[in-house]
Amino acid sequence: MKARQPLLPDDLDIDRKRLGPLPLINCFIRRLDLDNRLDRFVPTSDRRVRVPYGKALGALLRSILVEREPIYRQHEMVSSFAPECFGLTPQEVAALSDDALGRALDRLFDADRAALLTDVVVAVVREFDVALDELHNDSTSVRFCGQYRNARGRKLRGKRAPAIAYGHSKDHRPDLKQLLFILTTARDGGIPIQFRCADGNTNDAPTHQETWDFLCKATGRNDFLYVADSKLCNREAMDHIHYKGGRLLTVLPRSRMEDREFREWIQTHSPEWTPVRDLPNPRRKGGPRDRWWTYRPKMPSKEGWPVIWLRSSLLALHQEQRRRERLARAEQDLDDLRAKLLGPRPRLRNRAAIAERVNEILADRKVSRYLKVRIFQFEEHTFRQTRRGRPGPNTTYVRKTRKRWTIEWSVDDDAVEYDRKSDGMYPLLTNDRSLTDAQAFEAHKRQPTIEKRFRETKTVLEIAPAFLKNEGRIEAFFFLYFLALLIQSLIERQLRRAMKANGVPELPLYPEERITKRPTAEQVLRLFSSAQREIILHNGLPLRTFHPEFTDLQRQILDLLEVPHSSFTYEPIHHP
Repeated sequence: MKARQPLLPDDLDIDRKRLGPLPLINCFIRRLDLDNRLDRFVPTSDRRVRVPYGKALGALLRSILVEREPIYRQHEMVSSFAPECFGLTPQEVAALSDDALGRALDRLFDADRAALLTDVVVAVVREFDVALDELHNDSTSVRFCGQYRNARGRKLRGKRAPAIAYGHSKDHRPDLKQLLFILTTARDGGIPIQFRCADGNTNDAPTHQETWDFLCKATGRNDFLYVADSKLCNREAMDHIHYKGGRLLTVLPRSRMEDREFREWIQTHSPEWTPVRDLPNPRRKGGPRDRWWTYRPKMPSKEGWPVIWLRSSLLALHQEQRRRERLARAEQDLDDLRAKLLGPRPRLRNRAAIAERVNEILADRKVSRYLKVRIFQFEEHTFRQTRRGRPGPNTTYVRKTRKRWTIEWSVDDDAVEYDRKSDGMYPLLTNDRSLTDAQAFEAHKRQPTIEKRFRETKTVLEIAPAFLKNEGRIEAFFFLYFLALLIQSLIERQLRRAMKANGVPELPLYPEERITKRPTAEQVLRLFSSAQREIILHNGLPLRTFHPEFTDLQRQILDLLEVPHSSFTYEPIHHP
């Protein structure tokens, strides 16, 4: 019998590869069959391509979820992970350059992304049983640093690319160019089901028609309730949805006649408000309760549709406080202006210049309705001795008269009282006459969920800054961000539903084991960020593999997400 050779320390080595949360993410990617879908819609026909386009896009998608490194650092980042986590072989990892990823983004831009998106939505509904009876739409701006002189809506390989242009910045950066990121989410878990990228100077109002038509194709129905903000309240968009059998719910803007009429009517009438919500203060323990009421006037909108007014106790307190603050700041600004006018050398020396400055203050503080300012001129007399010396009983004086400008103001109490009576109120408009006031209120209060998705896109997934100059690749890159946001949302929804079904009220997912009742995908993925695989090598060959060991909390999370623990036991691929 041949004797076993001893293991010498110089022959041994250890190979550490990160796993992170990728095995968990891959379970959701497999449930949606995303890798095969990317490969089918973005096929690789060139034999010279060392990394198939579908695999390169899949690797970039996983990178957005775990590391969010720029494209030029993808090879370095992916190399630190086990290649199986990214669905790649070691040879493909070595060939995963920024050029390979850029060409894959080019092919994704050229592909039929609308059909791919529809296919993914169908898979989401079928695999995760997501309800599509209520859909919420909104948009946000994504800012760019740089000139982007060529990104003016040009055609790339026969397909129009979005124009990176100046527009109304929702990030409050009007100095930067931007693109419009249009998103639609489902009521069920806030799952993103539609995405579009539009020019940076696009108005939100005309985007709803194209969005609604796509949602009808993607969902295979047109009876869902389409919820959006006041930008939807334009005749062309609402008629487009209404006459095609759709249902809509939006906020009636202040510019509409119905809004002004109700605020005038409420000065002398007391509506019969119906309570629909009474909860503790969401931000301050022991603070005023969060109470909401609804009222439906008998007079419909000019379209003949129901108008539902909402009234919030907290919003009324907030608006009253904000009005007092604006008045106080405006009075301080006017007092400073008066002190300058009465100074020795005022810069504003005519009525027109002073009136312009007063109007600027009132407009900036938004108190033009409440403050009445009077500009007037008065004479200021000064006396000077005719001769030098100490004044005496016979000293004569010369009077010098100088005309000065000043201001005075007063608060219009009637205007303040007029607005105070309608504080905390705003109207909703819907074409669905069967919708009750409570149902319309609940649907409207679910609209902020889409704002949370925008916040996750910009903060957690870090969609900006974008280290790309080609607007076609940027649009394709945004599509991958939509898929990443979709996967994150599915993880979050799955965990929260499982917690409710299993009677788990909270989980200690925050640092220092602080608890949360509504865990997010960000906290879940962070929990598995340090998972890694260690392999003992003997002369370059695997001798023993050590898979990650889980804590009780990690096991609980995996069980709630229905992710097998064996998902983290990837078998390494070694080539001697």
